[in-house]
Amino acid sequence: MVAFTTNQRFIVTGASSGIGEGVALLLNELGATVIGIGRNQERLEGMRAKAKHPDNIFLEQKDLVEDIAELPAYVKALKMKYGKFQGMAYCAGITALSPARLFDLEYARNVFDVNYFAPLFMVKGMIDGRNNNGRGTSLVVISSVDALLSVKGQSLYSGSKAGLSASMRAIAHEVAALGIRINCLMPSMIRTPMTLNSTACDLGLVEGGDARYPFGWGTPRDVAGFVAFLLSDCGQHLSGQNFVVDSGGVY
Repeated sequence: MVAFTTNQRFIVTGASSGIGEGVALLLNELGATVIGIGRNQERLEGMRAKAKHPDNIFLEQKDLVEDIAELPAYVKALKMKYGKFQGMAYCAGITALSPARLFDLEYARNVFDVNYFAPLFMVKGMIDGRNNNGRGTSLVVISSVDALLSVKGQSLYSGSKAGLSASMRAIAHEVAALGIRINCLMPSMIRTPMTLNSTACDLGLVEGGDARYPFGWGTPRDVAGFVAFLLSDCGQHLSGQNFVVDSGGVY
């Protein structure tokens, strides 16, 4: 059974909504101490108001792409404030519907800053032995099934997520000897505000059923359960993997 103690502290990015909120709430419910990072303080406080143990959720308002190079130092500052971390769930990200003939370099860089470089440098901070609990530390990064698919208009998004998945697998091999585990989850369509507000989202498929996904669109709780498993000792034999979470999708 997955369970944590309050001495096990986890960073959760993107904690103000969607998958990040679901992960923060479940880890808290299972007994962990959560440091929830998000850009919107009001939504962060709304997340904490839903928590089973709100006293064990600490909020950090921050835009992670403001100074990506300094993110390892930011992780160190959080460690000085809260103590060493048992792990991290990196859930922040953006969608990007971008036909190749329309996007420009500034837009492309922004997509990669959010979806690739920010998680990469947060992971760099987390694998620093001064910031984690050593053996048993576990990191989970949310990628996307689009890293494996070829969908029109998703070249930037798919590329950022494919790069993320490949890099996390490589870093997992680097830190395995230290007893640190890193895995990626690759969800398909999840009912989150980001997905439902996307211009690529057909709300009729959400309400009427989407034949591509035999068990329907997923929920943040569906993803959060897998994240909690990988962060816990139950997943101690799993590292360097990219797990597809797509409701048995047929594409």
